[in-house]
Amino acid sequence: MRPPYPAIDDYALIGDCHTAALIARNASIDWFCPDRFDAPAVFCRLLDSERGGFLRTTPNGTYSVERRYDGSTNVLLTTFSGDGGRLRVTDLMPVHARKSDGHGYDVGSSHRILRRLECLDGALDIQLEFKPTFNYARAATGIDLRQHGVIAAADEQYLTLACTTDCDFTREEGTVWATVRLGAGEACWVVLTSADDPDRAEEALSPVNCDQQLTRTLQYWHQWADRCTYQGRYRDVVLRSALVLKLLTYEPTGAVVAAPTTSLPENVGGERNWDYRFTWLRDASLILYALLTIGYGEEAADFTHWLERTIGSDPTRRPQIMYGIDGRNQLTEYCLEHLSGYRDSRPVRVGNAAAEQRQLDIFGEVLRAAALHYRRGDEAADDGHALGARPRPPSNEDWSLLRDLVDRAAEHWDENGNGIWEVRGGPQPFLYGKLMCWAALDSGIRLAGEFHLDAPRDRWQKTRDEIRSAILQRGYDTSIGAFTQAFGSSALDATALVIPRIGFLPPTDPRVQSTVEQIRKRLSKDGLVYRYRTKDGLAGGEGTFTLCTFWLVDALALGGRLDEARKLFEHTLAYANDVGLLAEEIDPGARGLLGNFPQGFSHLALIGAAVNLAKAAAHGSEDEPETESDRASRASRAASAPPSEG
Repeated sequence: MRPPYPAIDDYALIGDCHTAALIARNASIDWFCPDRFDAPAVFCRLLDSERGGFLRTTPNGTYSVERRYDGSTNVLLTTFSGDGGRLRVTDLMPVHARKSDGHGYDVGSSHRILRRLECLDGALDIQLEFKPTFNYARAATGIDLRQHGVIAAADEQYLTLACTTDCDFTREEGTVWATVRLGAGEACWVVLTSADDPDRAEEALSPVNCDQQLTRTLQYWHQWADRCTYQGRYRDVVLRSALVLKLLTYEPTGAVVAAPTTSLPENVGGERNWDYRFTWLRDASLILYALLTIGYGEEAADFTHWLERTIGSDPTRRPQIMYGIDGRNQLTEYCLEHLSGYRDSRPVRVGNAAAEQRQLDIFGEVLRAAALHYRRGDEAADDGHALGARPRPPSNEDWSLLRDLVDRAAEHWDENGNGIWEVRGGPQPFLYGKLMCWAALDSGIRLAGEFHLDAPRDRWQKTRDEIRSAILQRGYDTSIGAFTQAFGSSALDATALVIPRIGFLPPTDPRVQSTVEQIRKRLSKDGLVYRYRTKDGLAGGEGTFTLCTFWLVDALALGGRLDEARKLFEHTLAYANDVGLLAEEIDPGARGLLGNFPQGFSHLALIGAAVNLAKAAAHGSEDEPETESDRASRASRAASAPPSEG
């Protein structure tokens, strides 16, 4: 029989801003791509419980499990309690203070996963099980047993497992076993190191500085968390979401991944399984926007540099919707036919064919994030005090790139695209793409005016007004009382909820309020919001989309319906797992999480909703349209107030 799969919400995340690992409640590391997010996995039990590799250290016998992160850090603590005693497992990937590497700033990577085993009381036999499966379980793996560890190798890649206490390793086919015995007060380290040469793999058999690495990593995360300016009633969940988003950044380049996983299904057993280990211009911009609103500026600066290097080096200035974390533009999609998929959800995909799609919203997403970044200034990156930062104009190179993106939005706004949801049913005149082209022009006009930048402002204003007129005339269906998914369509789409957030119309506008009610009536279940309910070229269904539910919270709060907004916000928070993580989607019937995990979209939207709740509590409804950049300062001041103020 195939081993059982843990639920998606059984997993926790650790990382070092280069890559990440997913750890189940039984302390099994079931997903790990060494060195970088998009590398071939060496542990992929997450996607095939029989063939996929893992590393597990679990006490013998029956036990209960409790886990949490160590305060405001990304260091995971798992405690096993049973008849024999209690075991605390501490998991981390070491990170250090950022330093310049000649191209930017980076926390560095030790290419290690550190696991500390500590017997809190009693006496325990801990079963260690190690199954390395290089290249998504496709490569032939050699295993060399040593006195205090194991060196696994395949295709000139090495994975060293070392233990700082005596234990005898045995091998059965491709799996290594050992028993670690600990008495009360005793502890040891289990260290996993990836290497690309045999000498470093050999050195890793004698791990050093583990305690020091733990101390330095805890210090880094506590100092990073202390920079958060949000002080509202939801500080704990906002801070956890910020810590998740930080783990999704790839510090060597400044890129941001949408999620650290591939092919976790939107519907168990279905085909809606995608690789999210890439940088979408939209997702990254929204993530950085969320971080900016709560005091984190250095990540926005890093992404701006990545953007300039990636798109700025293209003389055509024709941005793709997504890139590799190193800026590459070829993301060929293929399937791993030998893997059964999470709970038999095939196919398992690597790469993403959506990179070739046309999505008009990316112009607006990038310009909105850039507008906030430059209006808030760089002081947030220096000392974390964004509220006192002074606006800083973009450099000539950055403005040249942004101006070109505004021009492209003006040139292509009336064309069809595949939309934010990357439907594979063909291009359409999606409303969201039109709205984001309007937002790109609006942001460009505001940036040019505020910083006296060279720009064809009259032409931009004319096009912006033309887009606005088209949206109001062709995007709103009076017969159903709602803005629709696309021009000429009567279908609803949750993207219409962003209309008040970007300042296109005020939240109290009757058309906005009617749209909110229609979405609640037709696209919601148990209060949670689906993206849409139309055919999209794929078989099967999906869960409610967490981002869209938080968008509904925003619309309610900014429209003055604060009690309803708070109730929905807290209702949605209840679906997060025990360590505060959210996937892309929620199954409201089974109350389980679906899709890639944890998902940047979900956590950035949580932050935005918490900030907007605080802003609405302090300032009431918005009766005039406000851009997110305009709203950010008031929202940040409100979110920095004591919890009693929202």
